[in-house]
Amino acid sequence: MFQSIYREFLVVQMAPKMLNIATKTVLVTILCVLPIVFSSDQAVIPAQKSQVNSWFQQNVGPFSSRKSQLTPELAAAEAYVKVIKVNAGGRGDFKTITDAIKSVPFGNRQRVIISIAPGKYAERVRIERNKPFITLYGDPRNMPTVTFNGDAAKYGTVDSATLIVESDYFVGVNLNIVNSSPRPDGKRPGAQAAALRISSDMVAFYNCKFFGFQDTVIDYKGKHFFKDCYIEGTVDFICGNGRSLYVNTVLHVIPGDGMAMITAQGRQSSSELSGYSFVHCTVTGTGKVAYLGRAWFPYARVTFSYTEISDAIIPIGWFETQKEKVAYFGEYKNTGPGANVAKRAPYVREALTDAEVRPYISLAHIEGSKWLLPPPRV
Repeated sequence: MFQSIYREFLVVQMAPKMLNIATKTVLVTILCVLPIVFSSDQAVIPAQKSQVNSWFQQNVGPFSSRKSQLTPELAAAEAYVKVIKVNAGGRGDFKTITDAIKSVPFGNRQRVIISIAPGKYAERVRIERNKPFITLYGDPRNMPTVTFNGDAAKYGTVDSATLIVESDYFVGVNLNIVNSSPRPDGKRPGAQAAALRISSDMVAFYNCKFFGFQDTVIDYKGKHFFKDCYIEGTVDFICGNGRSLYVNTVLHVIPGDGMAMITAQGRQSSSELSGYSFVHCTVTGTGKVAYLGRAWFPYARVTFSYTEISDAIIPIGWFETQKEKVAYFGEYKNTGPGANVAKRAPYVREALTDAEVRPYISLAHIEGSKWLLPPPRV
């Protein structure tokens, strides 16, 4: 819109004989007072954590006010919402989450909210790729727990997850997702055990907690958004090649291992847009044995901004191999004992400028204005 107005302004300036002085004065006055409106993708997350919720409300408005901004398929799906109730005690439409998902037709084109009653659901939940627009919604006052004990030895790492999301436009709200497999001891092969694996695009999680050890969240590929969540683990507990924005999320390093790593990002070339951005998050734990991350693939990209970092993090900050020569590890205005960059490795961009960090602390990182919506109310 601004470019269009500017072109009109040039026409006014370059055609003095076509318009009288009064007309030009009115047009220029209008142009001067009109606000310059930018895409909400460019709205930068504020530096003050207390302002994050108001930023979110201003830039991620409800469907009723954003129909024209969303992708056409999402706008069509949100116009007709269906609610399915799951209750393990039998007072819903289904007793298991899996049965509720099975009831959703292949090629689904409407938002289906699966409302899950409090309780424990011992099942591995898979949202297949031909069932988009599904929301799993737990009771916010008593969040349901989905638990499974799969590991890499039994299922392979990516299929060990308790919750597997392969469909686009998935939303998870108010959920505890647990992989109850034993903690890896360094001796047992195939001990990796994921709580979540996401292999799809335009996926959001709100107020969800993910419990595991190694590879807790496999943020595999696609654009993803996490807000007000909790993720715990030991080694590579957020890993994959996703293009993801984590906001106000707790990253807990479980103590007890001689070495731990929060991230293992898998960007494979400089042309890929993937990367993890953590904004106003909190790193908890103790011991100075954990790294903020390592390069799973050479072009790994991870940034931490406005994040409170405990002394769980080793002073060097990032695990060093030859891959780090082309990796992008950045830190911006973090706080806490683990945020001291004095001893960081030389390849770390420990003092990003305002311009350098901007792409990673706005919705532009995940093209959020096209698909991100607030959590539903059920």
